[in-house]
Amino acid sequence: MTSLFLDGGAHAESVRIAQGTVAAVGAAAAGPADTRLDIPPGASVRVGAINAHTHLYSGLVPFGMPAPAPTPENFVQILERVWWRLDRALDEASLRAAARYYIAEALLAGTTTLIDHHESPNFIEGSLDVLAEAADELGVRFLTCYGATERNGGYAEAERGLDECRRFIESNRRGSVKGAVALHASFTVSDAAIRKAGELCRDLDSVMHVHLAEDAADVADAQQRGFAGPLERLLELGALPPGSILAHGVHLSEDQVRRAADAGCTFVHNPRSNEGNRVGYAKSLCATDRVALGTDGYAANMADELAAFERLAGAAGDSTPSSARVRGSHALCSQLFGAEFAAAVAPGVVGDLVVGSPEQPPTHVVVAGRVVVRDGALVHVAEIRDTAQAQATKLWERMARL
Repeated sequence: MTSLFLDGGAHAESVRIAQGTVAAVGAAAAGPADTRLDIPPGASVRVGAINAHTHLYSGLVPFGMPAPAPTPENFVQILERVWWRLDRALDEASLRAAARYYIAEALLAGTTTLIDHHESPNFIEGSLDVLAEAADELGVRFLTCYGATERNGGYAEAERGLDECRRFIESNRRGSVKGAVALHASFTVSDAAIRKAGELCRDLDSVMHVHLAEDAADVADAQQRGFAGPLERLLELGALPPGSILAHGVHLSEDQVRRAADAGCTFVHNPRSNEGNRVGYAKSLCATDRVALGTDGYAANMADELAAFERLAGAAGDSTPSSARVRGSHALCSQLFGAEFAAAVAPGVVGDLVVGSPEQPPTHVVVAGRVVVRDGALVHVAEIRDTAQAQATKLWERMARL
């Protein structure tokens, strides 16, 4: 598709997209196009939402994932009894089903960009291709990476994860799908793995994507290793090039947040996940405007995440407006994808648009000028849900055996 005309008629402003970018708005948008969509009465056109940190591998959770037993008492136990068991149980089929379902639900909610952080320790090689193929099939704008870790197989496991990042970055040729280098978190890797990840970033001119100071356990681990904290550890070992993505940052001081921002890093605030994992509220992130908004694996309905941010920010005495987090997401994606993301529909902005009422599910969703949701429907959505349910049942059975 080379051009798309969103026709507002007499009741809404029209938009023209050409070569994946907004070319004109209003009267100047009129004219022939390869594809034409009507903007329904009462609807408007807005930019698509961005989820700046998530985990597509969690996409099957809504299909009845069993509760852990015994009940976790702290964050590390939550990881050990829930998420680290889930990621070890993933295989190619379940990962594909999880990715397709998560992306489908994201698009139907008007979220057009996903920045993914992936782990599947028993299916490493080729795992990023599975995610990228799902993104390419369904049409979401996407960045993914493998979070290298040593928590199962030692340094060799971390090497395999970093090799998967390299392989994917060097081989990926999809225009709206990008790759990055990643570590799971500082407390799950050795200094050697961190140094190797930093070298890979420099070799590939890539950013780093990593969980940072999500829980106090991450801070305690870095201090036991002789560093002031996990941020200082990653910086001193050369693993945070400018542009890197730091998820969470809950247990950082404002001075540490400013230091990371000065180094060119962007934080991603994940309010619902932080609340659900009982790790605290990331109030120190108010020290910089380099903060985007993510869900950390929760459903990619960013209106729900913004509402959670506003509720939790108010309770914590954080006066940061939610619009600042949205601006941070736009700034991050402009850097990562080399295109202009902005809060308003205007010429030059990426053609990632949502048509509809803000209070209702979108009527149409467009990514890079490609129509991915039409008349509220996503192609193959019934098959995607059926496959997800079938794969979820098998996944829970494998988890139970771990």
